[in-house]
Amino acid sequence: MIKSLLPFALLLSALATNAQQQQSPAQPPPITLAIRAGKLIDVTHSRLLTNQTILIRGDGTIAQTGSNLPMPSNVKTIDLSHSTVLPGLIDCHTHIMLTDTDDSHYDDILLKQSWQYRTILATLNVKKDLEAGFTAMRDVETEGAMYSDVDVRNAINQGLIPGPRLKVATRGISTTGGYGLEGYSPEVTVPIGVQTIDGPYEARKAVREQFNYGADLIKIYGTDRYSFTPDGKIVSIADFSLEETDAIVDEARLKGIKVACHAYDGPGLHYCIDAGVASIEHGIQLDDDAIAKMVKKGIYLVPTLYVYSGALEKADLAKSGGKTSRLAIHEVSFKKALAAGVKIAFGTDAGPFPHGTQAIEFEWMTRYGMSPLDAIHSATISAADLMGWSDQIGAIEPGKFADIIAVDANPLDDIRHLEHVKFVMKGGQIIRNDTAK
Repeated sequence: MIKSLLPFALLLSALATNAQQQQSPAQPPPITLAIRAGKLIDVTHSRLLTNQTILIRGDGTIAQTGSNLPMPSNVKTIDLSHSTVLPGLIDCHTHIMLTDTDDSHYDDILLKQSWQYRTILATLNVKKDLEAGFTAMRDVETEGAMYSDVDVRNAINQGLIPGPRLKVATRGISTTGGYGLEGYSPEVTVPIGVQTIDGPYEARKAVREQFNYGADLIKIYGTDRYSFTPDGKIVSIADFSLEETDAIVDEARLKGIKVACHAYDGPGLHYCIDAGVASIEHGIQLDDDAIAKMVKKGIYLVPTLYVYSGALEKADLAKSGGKTSRLAIHEVSFKKALAAGVKIAFGTDAGPFPHGTQAIEFEWMTRYGMSPLDAIHSATISAADLMGWSDQIGAIEPGKFADIIAVDANPLDDIRHLEHVKFVMKGGQIIRNDTAK
């Protein structure tokens, strides 16, 4: 009897051993890199630290930070002791499928450039953005290039091309008559820069289609066409009804993704806020009620200031008879939102101006009242929160990806130093290191 039970006992013992092995916690990957930082901006606690060490594991995550840390053996050390180190920057409003063009060339792009050609240009754009220190981005629609941004995102994730971590909005959504191309004869069929919907049913269907084909978020145009009034204000035409906006936001919620709303002012802006979008893009003329509701609901403003200077400002001055521009109106609105405590996430609209140069936005944010530290917050912890990636990026702390940049001098003294990034690391991989030259 004892003899016959022996194999069964051995089996039970093996099963118990296997269960114990499965329950024991997996050992973290070994530490393979150490960064010595002369200065480090701790965005979580809003402080500048000196003589810090960052230990990085083989899986590209941060193991530990601090001063006087014991150094593991066989670890490669990166010397940034003469630099200021901070988290990789995050741009929440880009257009990787646009390349250095303002509105005057928009028709040529959609009529003459293939989606394939624009995708090739996008691979160059995201490389420039990454090398400029933007280790994550939210790309807010392809401007007529369909789902090409999904392909670029996937190629980056698979390691086929260099680029930031991307969340993509694919096609964008507007309504009939609410987006370009415009002004052509009704007899001529021309491409349109977005997916058009009419009514709540089509609104939900568009969200479902875009989610099915890889959208990480939904971008809608709460307003599009605008004009200037004689007293120097802006008037925007609402694209969606409240019912349509509600349908889009609700369907996105069911899919677990957020909605970004391009809106300047007026009913179209308020419909987006009332429906509960995650962010208002631009928000050029926010009224007091809009600001109060954004604060109450925790809706982010992604202002994109710099893009409205230059060619767009000249066009607006011509359109308003020299009285005003979107930039002038935006300055007043941004300052009001800032003073009221609206949450602000960094975004640039890169595409209408060259990719890789968008750090110039920091100067405009500080020019209009933000402190350098708050501007950096907007491009790190705040942007990570809007992206839904607060647990992975946005700060240099244990458990998060080693997305790290460095500049020669302290950007808290002069924010323009962020326009000259010298070191970029994404997920523990060195993208560029000009400090070693």
